[in-house]
Formats: sequence, C-alpha cells, structure tokens
Amino acid sequence: MSEWKVICSVDDIPVLGSRRVARARGIDVAVFRNDQDEVFVLLDRCPHKGGPLSQGIVFGTSVACPLHNWTIDLAGGCAKAPDEGCTPRFAVKVMDRMVHLDAGELAMHATDLVAPVAGPIRALGNHGAIDTGHPQPVVAS
Repeated sequence: MSEWKVICSVDDIPVLGSRRVARARGIDVAVFRNDQDEVFVLLDRCPHKGGPLSQGIVFGTSVACPLHNWTIDLAGGCAKAPDEGCTPRFAVKVMDRMVHLDAGELAMHATDLVAPVAGPIRALGNHGAIDTGHPQPVVAS
C-alpha cells in the first residue's frame, strides 16, 4: 500500500508552469500544472540532453524543453514525434486541491539516472583531476 506525501497546493504551482521537488537521492522531480488545473509529475530531465523540464513552457498536456524545444507529453513522459525518448513519470493524486506523491516512488524511482554535466570538463574523484576529453587527465592547479 502506498504512502502519499503532501507536496503542495495546486495553487502553489503557476498555471502553465511548474515547481521542483528536491529528493534526497537522484534528480529533482518537476510538478506541472496546465490551464485545466491538471497536475503531472515527471523527472526534471529531458530525455534528449537532460535539460530541466521545470524551466520549459507548458501548453496543453505537453512541456517544451528549454534547451532544444523537444515536446514532452506530460501524461506519459515521452517525446512527441519526430523526437524519441522518455523521461520517468511519477504517480500523483490531487485531493482537496492538495498535490500528493507516492513517498516510496519519490524516494526510489529513477534514482540511478545522473544529472547532465554542462561543458567538456568534468571532475574525476577528489584529487582535483579533470577530464578534458584527451587521453591523459590533467591535474587542476
């Protein structure tokens, strides 16, 4: 049996907008509201290049990724043709205008996915080494 956690009021989510829900592990979750007061919840990560869907434009039952304008279906989490790919979706209940998420799903669902790293340089471990895309790592000074 699911334990439902109150996240916010529907009125806390802007019409045609979103709010982010931070998680202890994994990428944040985005809670969307359309102009019909329907609420949808997806991982805050576009399936294309990992853009933050919570910063996208909501229209109808879709959101446009702010990075490359991919259209993602809010109900299913999948990109609309001709694009392909899906982002995980989360169960949501709205009762008395309060938004509830499944606490277990919020804690464990899609926690293995990693947030995208912008730019070509990435830290390697705790020793100051960086990955420049070249075969030999360079040690940061």
